[in-house]
Amino acid sequence: MNLESTVTIFTDGSSLGNPGPGGWAAIIIFPDSNDNRGEFKVESLKWKVTEIGGREDHTTNNRMELTAVIEALKGSTFLPIQGQTFVLYSDSSYVINGITKWVSGWQKNGWKTGGKKEVMNQDLWEKLVEVSAGKKIEWLYVGGHVGVAGNERCDEIATAFSGGMKPELYSGVLKNYRIKNILDLQGRTLDRKKGSTLDARRRSKAKAYSYVSTVLGVVQVHKTWVECEKRVKGIAGAKFQKALDAEEEKMLIQKWGRG
Repeated sequence: MNLESTVTIFTDGSSLGNPGPGGWAAIIIFPDSNDNRGEFKVESLKWKVTEIGGREDHTTNNRMELTAVIEALKGSTFLPIQGQTFVLYSDSSYVINGITKWVSGWQKNGWKTGGKKEVMNQDLWEKLVEVSAGKKIEWLYVGGHVGVAGNERCDEIATAFSGGMKPELYSGVLKNYRIKNILDLQGRTLDRKKGSTLDARRRSKAKAYSYVSTVLGVVQVHKTWVECEKRVKGIAGAKFQKALDAEEEKMLIQKWGRG
């Protein structure tokens, strides 16, 4: 990868309820083409990072995931970016599969699926096609909560917006950004077929602070896996996740809603 001409983007979307209030977020990391100081090294002042995000009162998780990508690509138009090569990371298989595999077929079929049904979120898919045009973009899927710092930060921002909060967003030099080594992603991109990474394996072995579950929109916190499993086992649509600390527990409660 030629870092001198590459823009790295992380995105995420969140909704409290589906539908419900939602938030989106993106982090754009780029070499400033207007800055002539030093070489194009990550530690140099040439590298900039911009966080963006927003909220909608009534939306879905998929719409927020799409909106995050659209706004990131739109926002990059107004930044002093050198080159048109983008690497975009998302934890939404809906977005990644849609833009890389499905959307061309939908367009050919008059925005109908293979089953002749209307494509959901057509308005946003059309916008994404528009803002992607003319850009060389590598679309990469990453698993949520597997240690990818950029994705984790986007989740924090999106969850805060969906909960009605206004998080402080950073815009400045990468050297002063609070997330260090955000571009160090070696071995952390998730292969959807394999479904695991080194970080995911480490996480599975880590001691749990708690377990958070949601069943029919009602969220509960469990101190043991036995309690959590008893609640979610055999329940269609149930979700659960291990929290490694109090902050992650709080984030999951905000993301899924108290019910």
